[in-house]
Amino acid sequence: MDFEQMRERARAIRARYAEVEASAYGRSWTTEEVMLGFVGDVGDLAKLVQGKAGVRPREDLDEALAHELADCLWCVMTLADAYDVDLAAAFTSTMDELDASLAAED
Repeated sequence: MDFEQMRERARAIRARYAEVEASAYGRSWTTEEVMLGFVGDVGDLAKLVQGKAGVRPREDLDEALAHELADCLWCVMTLADAYDVDLAAAFTSTMDELDASLAAED
């Protein structure tokens, strides 16, 4: 799956969540609420990283880590979409900047 397909899939899933939220709460989540969900996901990811370090072991650690990384990526893509950020372009630009900064250290 290429990045554009991932973005479209993330949008479709967000739209489905918005329907569920509207049904359950009378409205869909705001961007701020999506961000708060992301913060929770990052907390879950942090616990799984601790698990990989042997601090919080669990049987399904590798699967849970992969799931949480994908969940966090979905949140980032959803937030980028909400704020009209071209994430692919921003990623490329940021990596170019980091690469140039590292090259200057050599």
